[in-house]
Order: sequence, then structure tokens, then C-alpha cells
Amino acid sequence: MGLLSLLFSNPVLFVILAVLLLYSIIAHEVAHGLVAYLFGDDTAKRSGRLTLNPAPHIDPVGAVMLFLVGFGWARPVPVNYSKLHNTRPGLLCVALAGSATNIFIAIVAIFLLQFDRISATPVLSGILPLVAKINIILGAFNLIPIPPLDGSKILMSFLPEEGQSNLARLEPYGFLILAFLLFTGLLNPLIALMQRLVYGFIIVIFNFFR
Repeated sequence: MGLLSLLFSNPVLFVILAVLLLYSIIAHEVAHGLVAYLFGDDTAKRSGRLTLNPAPHIDPVGAVMLFLVGFGWARPVPVNYSKLHNTRPGLLCVALAGSATNIFIAIVAIFLLQFDRISATPVLSGILPLVAKINIILGAFNLIPIPPLDGSKILMSFLPEEGQSNLARLEPYGFLILAFLLFTGLLNPLIALMQRLVYGFIIVIFNFFR
């Protein structure tokens, strides 16, 4: 879902959407660093990454990809897992924080669309569904348990030390593995499954509060 076409058809919508989506990927990374800080690791704080200022977070390639294909990334926030108190719960919470933030943003966007005044506003009714969709994609994709995605850290929090070490050895080759799986389409069923799980979770949340 490329977004650059909006730059020419509706520049105002493009600018608003660009800001919201950039802050979606920034919020994902800040959440990792903030939760790590709460568990005792101040690496992200000392690196100046617990900020919503986009400058220290922007990855040029990730930002371009966001608007070319509707999927992008920011610079990963540094986390020293050895500093975390309660290592396994800390690892789990830090890993979940990014996707949880994206899912929360999607829930807020969908919630706002339930108000007639908002859904009847052309700019908001055009922006909010895209914000929700892309945040669901970001959250779901990062839950896949392949290094260096967050899902691999979630899986590590449940594995014995030997299993953690074996999974960590894959991390230097993670992007190559992901690129191969994406290019061949082998990852598509897993991506679809993760998205269905996230959509299902959001539906449960909305039904619970009705």
C-alpha cells in the first residue's frame, strides 16, 4: 500500500498521515526503551532514545519504505538485556512493548471512528483507517518469532538458556532469512495468522467494553 500517491492527490492528507505513521514507528521503539528502563536498563535513556523527537529515531530506508510500500521501521532502541531485573519477565515485557503500542494506537484510531462527527469528517475518515491498518500490520509482523523481530525475544523469554543461545545465533542472518521468506511468499501464511490474531484481539476488546 504505497502512500506517495497522496502527495499529489491530497498533500494535506499526506502530511498529516506522514506525521502519524512516523510517530507510530517511533512510539514502537520508545516503548521498548521505556519498558527496559522500568526494568532497570537505562541504555536507551543514556542514548537519548526515550524521546518523541524524531531525529534520533529515523532510519532513512525505513522511512522511505513506509511510504513506498506501507511498511517501515525506525532505528532499533538499544537494550542491554543483562541489566534487566527479573530477566525473563523483563525480556518478555520489553519485547511485547513495541507491538502492544502499535495495537493500542490501532485501537484508539478505530475507537475514534465510532463517533459520527469524526467518521463524517473526510480527512479523519481517510486517515484513521490507514493509521489503524498500518499499526496492525506493524504490530502483527513484529510478533513473528524470527530474529531480529520482537517475536523472537518473546519466544526467548520462554526458552531454556540453550534454546535462547541457539535462537540468538540466527540474529546476524535474520534479515536475510526474512527477505528470503518474504520474497518466496513462505512467510505469508504466518503474517496472515498474526494479523488475524491481532484483529481478533481488537474485536474482543471492543466487545468487552460494549
